[in-house]
Amino acid sequence: MDIGLAIQNNREGASAEGMDASAEAANRYGWTSLWVADHLMIGRTGEGEGGEWFLQHNIDEHEWILEAMLSLMYLGARHERVRLGLGVAVPPMRDAPQFAKEIATLDTLTGGRVVVGVGVGDIEDISEYQNLGKGDRFKVRGRYLDESIALMRHLWGGRTEPFEGEFHQLRDYTFRPLPPRGADIPILTGGRSDRAMARVGVTTDGYYGARWAPERFAATWPDVLARAAANGRPKPYLGMRVRMRIEEQPDEIFSLCGTPDQMIEGLLEYERTGADEVILVFDPVDPDGILRYAERIQREVIVPWRQRSAELAATG
Repeated sequence: MDIGLAIQNNREGASAEGMDASAEAANRYGWTSLWVADHLMIGRTGEGEGGEWFLQHNIDEHEWILEAMLSLMYLGARHERVRLGLGVAVPPMRDAPQFAKEIATLDTLTGGRVVVGVGVGDIEDISEYQNLGKGDRFKVRGRYLDESIALMRHLWGGRTEPFEGEFHQLRDYTFRPLPPRGADIPILTGGRSDRAMARVGVTTDGYYGARWAPERFAATWPDVLARAAANGRPKPYLGMRVRMRIEEQPDEIFSLCGTPDQMIEGLLEYERTGADEVILVFDPVDPDGILRYAERIQREVIVPWRQRSAELAATG
């Protein structure tokens, strides 16, 4: 199982220096990917099932945010080894043809390192849709996402015949240069709904999860694998994004927390579930804090987890 790192392009104080510190840590410890969060203009009141606690959490996490695509471009230009992940973008809040062009350009300029996580957002995100002039898309956001995925692959693959969709009709167009991997840029589903999980078995290349405990996902992932196999699709990728809170207690949003031994057991559980990668999320935003926390997590959790994982594999 690989280890990735969620870059702090969000939360108050997020900066170029902090993103560079995260990339430095990933390079130093051999972590394989860097992921950015994507919001554009969240609301400050909102509605939905999350309640006041979740509303405040969303403000704390995403009121201050550096735009995701530009953040990945910055990281890709400065750090040449790691994969670059969107975790996750919401195409219905954007415009699919422009989004396809931005990703193709980013993938071209970074040598084919982009992974695209996509979703539709939650009920709490309706105000963000409205702020962006996309309020009319909210009720059809699932259909818009499905069409966006088809459109991106149509364009990235170099197809020149017309694209006739519900939201987009492309009849006279050009789209060059093509990205290095063409239509094979990995697209991952984000979200926690049944429809999101179904996309993995039918349309996308894998799943990028957040706020899921390993035991909760263990009951769901076998069905996704079975659906993918039934549709003749390759085994989907599973990446799980999880906040690391060493020597802290649980709160309303799932994290790996507690003692190092408890966090190591959590990583082993993700591994047993079938995760291909765990994407770490840290609380510090300042460069020194990020580097100190990364060093502690690597020394007290990641290294002993790898040793324990290897021992278990050797004993069957």
